Amino acid sequence: QVQLAQSGGGSVQPGGSLRLSCVASGGTFSRYAVGWFRQTPGKEPEFVGAINWSGSTTYYEDPVRGRFTISRNNTRNTAYLQMDRLKPEDTGVYYCAATLAFPSVVFAGYDFRGQGTQVTVSS
Repeated sequence: QVQLAQSGGGSVQPGGSLRLSCVASGGTFSRYAVGWFRQTPGKEPEFVGAINWSGSTTYYEDPVRGRFTISRNNTRNTAYLQMDRLKPEDTGVYYCAATLAFPSVVFAGYDFRGQGTQVTVSS
């Protein structure tokens, strides 16, 4: 059983940057792909992007491609979501999640999920 603990997030002005971390414990983190999702009130979690088990391949949805970067350090059992040039529409609760499949774009299909962290982009 893998537990995912998230950190980072907060409030930032448009154009700013934030980095989210997702630390795994209790399992073999390097077996799993990691996906990032975001959710706004009243909506289903939206797929942002994912990274494969080794970190050699990433996938991004169009709204964030070129602005967000997903990486991982398997030695530290940690995945990262670097968010640059943030926009107000990036506001939401961000979740990391782990699963064996890559890329998996459905939140419910992930085996393990973090607790979520709020990101607010506002002037």
